[in-house]
Amino acid sequence: MNKSNHIKSGNSAVRALRNWAISLLVLGVAWLLCSSLKKLSSSDVYVPMIFVLAVLIISLLTDGYFYGVLASIVSVIGVNYAFTYPYMKLDFSIYGYPTTFMTMLAVSLVISTLTTRVREQEKLRHETAQAQLKANLLRAISHDLRTPLTSIIGSIDTVIAEDGHLNGSERAELLGDAKKDAEWLVRMVENLLSITRISGAEETVISKSPELIEEIIGECVSNFKKRHPDVNLKVLIPDEPLTVDVDAMLIEQVLMNLMDNAVYHSETMTELSIEASVGEGFARIAVSDDGVGLDPDIIPELFKGQIGASKGHPCDGNKFRGIGLAVCSAIISAHGGSITAANRPEGGAVFEFTIPMEDSLQ
Repeated sequence: MNKSNHIKSGNSAVRALRNWAISLLVLGVAWLLCSSLKKLSSSDVYVPMIFVLAVLIISLLTDGYFYGVLASIVSVIGVNYAFTYPYMKLDFSIYGYPTTFMTMLAVSLVISTLTTRVREQEKLRHETAQAQLKANLLRAISHDLRTPLTSIIGSIDTVIAEDGHLNGSERAELLGDAKKDAEWLVRMVENLLSITRISGAEETVISKSPELIEEIIGECVSNFKKRHPDVNLKVLIPDEPLTVDVDAMLIEQVLMNLMDNAVYHSETMTELSIEASVGEGFARIAVSDDGVGLDPDIIPELFKGQIGASKGHPCDGNKFRGIGLAVCSAIISAHGGSITAANRPEGGAVFEFTIPMEDSLQ
């Protein structure tokens, strides 16, 4: 059995355990409530209504039809045995018993059918969104990979063909350009692997663990300064530790994509800022610059894998924006957060994402 099958099997076991726990808990609460009310009142009119409500809740919160139907059967037998005279004895000849049973069964079937249809529609919407994401990524990849490869081939061809006519600085410049494009291709492959990892399975499964935001940002800053030593970088982090439940490598990739994106696109930028803050149950990280800002027409397309090509804004593959931002969106979504882009009132662009704090997940 491969890893995917292990994951599916584990998820099925967890869902089954959850369904049984919900069913037993709701029926147990209904039983205790009826037992308590029985001591306060000689009437038992409320008992069937309480168990009908229990059947409705179980049908609404569990998967499929099995648990709702089983709850109906258990409820009818339980009401007959423990809460209908003669007590602690089954008597199926009691007046109204068939009506009670059919009512509970009908409630469970109707609610189970509705919830099953809603879940199927949600699954279909999810699959449609994933298909659209993959289509957008493929369109971006066709350009994003071709551009640096063409540049690398051109630089190497020039060095080979004109080797005798090039001085040392010209040769170094051409090879340096080829090296930069090759490094960009490495980051592109990392993005492709991440998006495949996130969207390739039927359910998104990522490896999360408690991580300190300042450590994630620190690692990104260290790597970023190695690649862009001339960029003026400002980092603002709260004094108190911020712990989030994340895949640290993926969140680092999001930050690196956003920081690289700012370098490649923020013309006239003099300062790049990273700021971490705390919201209600969320950690918020903003990457902002003081450059020219974003074209308002392309903001709705930024995280779709292709930037407004239909509106005359072709993706520049060698500037990292196309697929990189789509990967950021997929990673943050898989962590239960959100990501946005906007122009700052004082000038420049800001990309902001949120991820749940560890305490909010307990």
